[in-house]
Amino acid sequence: MDTLLSPTGAALSDPPQAPDGLGQRMAGLIAPLATGEGFISTALPDVQVVAMQCSQPRTPLIYEPSLIVIAQGRKIGYLEDRVIHYGAGNYLIQALPLPFECETLVSPDQPLLGVSIGIDRLVLDELVRSMQARRMTPPARSPVPMAAVPMNASMGNAVLRLLECLHDPLCCEALGPGRVREVLFEALRGPQSDSLWQLLQDAGKYSRIADALAYLHRHYAEPISVERLADEVNMSPSHFHHHFKRTTQLAPMQYLKRLRLLKARVLLGQRIHNVNLTAAAVGYQSPSQFSRDYKRYFGNSPANERPG
Repeated sequence: MDTLLSPTGAALSDPPQAPDGLGQRMAGLIAPLATGEGFISTALPDVQVVAMQCSQPRTPLIYEPSLIVIAQGRKIGYLEDRVIHYGAGNYLIQALPLPFECETLVSPDQPLLGVSIGIDRLVLDELVRSMQARRMTPPARSPVPMAAVPMNASMGNAVLRLLECLHDPLCCEALGPGRVREVLFEALRGPQSDSLWQLLQDAGKYSRIADALAYLHRHYAEPISVERLADEVNMSPSHFHHHFKRTTQLAPMQYLKRLRLLKARVLLGQRIHNVNLTAAAVGYQSPSQFSRDYKRYFGNSPANERPG
């Protein structure tokens, strides 16, 4: 990890490790807000609590850019050849929206409890400018866009203050955005800060790939080519393809296919469209090709995904 410096050039040391019982305190604040299963909205638009009563098998999914803190239970993420363990006392930073597979492990008396905080690049940029921080040297390798790291005391206390705020409507209205900024500030000086800092480097390849992913998420149902994506971020098609795959572990068209299939699964689960209309809604021209791709990726036909 690169060392962050203060404006005077002194190294910013990591705060001491989080105290014992932090996960229990967080779980106690999250549990009353966990009114359902999965990702549950709160009074703050960028904050969701996460709750699961039962273990879940390895399942394909995609997260929007976010910081996820686990207070109780644990998850295992599978990103191509990487295995990412995160449980109580860890937080996961997903700087880019990457398709991956996730397994949830809980015990009967301790459901999974956590909180998800959206990563806003504009907020990150404001924080960096106000911190006036600078790098010693550029990263020796590309930042890891998805990784779990231990929680130190400063991050833990910032998350606790955010969770406490969620229980007070007046605090949410007056101080909520500031509590979110505080958590992101701690992430910017934490052990997985590289992936966040690189999002703000306008001329950097990592930032351009982030822009391309944002474009894909807005236009996934439209006809898209590598050339079109490369043009959107001012890169040559060959360089774009190389850096896209290096960053996401997927070729651009592989990513687009997975994104479309994951979006389709949401539509099918909500009973919004039948299979043929769902295929068209996510950009497939051939319903039969959609069904084949869907079954290959999820192990189940799209017709069987619709609730009875």
